[in-house]
Amino acid sequence: MNDAHLHMLVNHFPIVGTILGLLVLIGGLFLKNNSVKNTSYCLFIIAAIFAFFSMATGDGAEELVEDMPNIGHKIIHEHEELAEKFAIILYLLGVVSIIGLITNFKKHAKANFFAYAIAVIAIVAVFFSTKVGTSGGEIRHTEIRTDSLSTITNAESSESATDKD
Repeated sequence: MNDAHLHMLVNHFPIVGTILGLLVLIGGLFLKNNSVKNTSYCLFIIAAIFAFFSMATGDGAEELVEDMPNIGHKIIHEHEELAEKFAIILYLLGVVSIIGLITNFKKHAKANFFAYAIAVIAIVAVFFSTKVGTSGGEIRHTEIRTDSLSTITNAESSESATDKD
């Protein structure tokens, strides 16, 4: 098992965990239920841990795929830049979620403030998760790239020109 394989094993949970955590948190806020909010906080903490492992395996995965046909350094660099921003947001979300857990357990007066602060950070994290997920998918799935239509058209034009010769 190499770093690319490890990266693919761990890189989905920060994205899915953050989206799921936000949905659970919204439910907890709507129901005014601390147990549900605590569940979302735990999901955010786990997502932050998986983000660490995703970042740790990302460089090794990059080394294995950057010279493959139709990939290149530019698309990987874009994904890496977005992933670094997403990881920082998730680390912040994880730390604030720990504080949210503590304030809920101690029934602190600021517990509700932290719930809404965590919701705002989670919304930002979900926004970045979609960007990171899409840019990661574009590395190997050329059909979802924004330039895929022009790439296909250029490839077909090249084939047509070769066939005429």
